[in-house]
Amino acid sequence: MRKYFLKAAMAVSTLLVVTVVAPALVSAGDGRVQSQGGRRIVGTWEVHVSARSCQTGAEVRTFESLEQFNTGGTMLDVTSGFAPGRQTPGTGVWRHLGGNTYSFSFKSFGFDVNGNFTGWTIVRHEVTLNAGGDEFTSEGTAEFYDASGNLLFTGCSSNTATRFE
Repeated sequence: MRKYFLKAAMAVSTLLVVTVVAPALVSAGDGRVQSQGGRRIVGTWEVHVSARSCQTGAEVRTFESLEQFNTGGTMLDVTSGFAPGRQTPGTGVWRHLGGNTYSFSFKSFGFDVNGNFTGWTIVRHEVTLNAGGDEFTSEGTAEFYDASGNLLFTGCSSNTATRFE
């Protein structure tokens, strides 16, 4: 009888973990992953960034970045757009908006040549993933703040990316 009770308790415990804990492991930012489609962006991406004037759309400069989208809705951005030691990696969140559309935002901190804190940047983009799940394009903004939190200016950018494998 005791063996039967232990087996039943183990089965109930396993069922509890699967139905209560597992869904919490797939949350994405402030929204839930709506289906397997929500996890399609998970992975590391090689990104070509084209910084543009928000007013004219003219390209200001280009550079390369790596973006890593993690299960659970967090992300990391490492860019070649700033000199080493002048900017921290960007840490942020992503959401599945539905279908092949996602959004992300991340924040990084800036420093001058002497290592003094100069402010931060917040990047926000909307992403369109291709049907094969191996390329995406995105468009959005970068807000540049000084160390006191004053918005200095807003830049725009468009990205093209391929999955890093």
